[in-house]
Amino acid sequence: QVQLVESGGGLVQPGGSLRLSCATSGFTFSNYAMSWYRQVPGKERELVAVIARVGGSTNYADSVKGRFTISRDNAKSTVYLQMNSLKPEDTAVYYCNAKIRFSVYWGQGTQVTVSS
Repeated sequence: QVQLVESGGGLVQPGGSLRLSCATSGFTFSNYAMSWYRQVPGKERELVAVIARVGGSTNYADSVKGRFTISRDNAKSTVYLQMNSLKPEDTAVYYCNAKIRFSVYWGQGTQVTVSS
């Protein structure tokens, strides 16, 4: 059974940093690209960052380029999102995502709130 479990969210002041983690199980992690999405109430879920299964190739939403870094540890079956220089508009629920064969899997989400 595929499981994605996010952690690391919380309340942070503008300009601060957080590191999100997504621990996975139930599939061969190193075979699949992994993504982070975020969602604000009343808006569609948006793609934040993607990392390839090997080689470390990454892509980011324009709104987070230069501030966020996605990484993965295939030995731990875990994907990370390092978020620096956080802004109030980064406030959202952040979700880990995996597309495995013909199915899409989501974690339960972790709340990130950027506020003074």
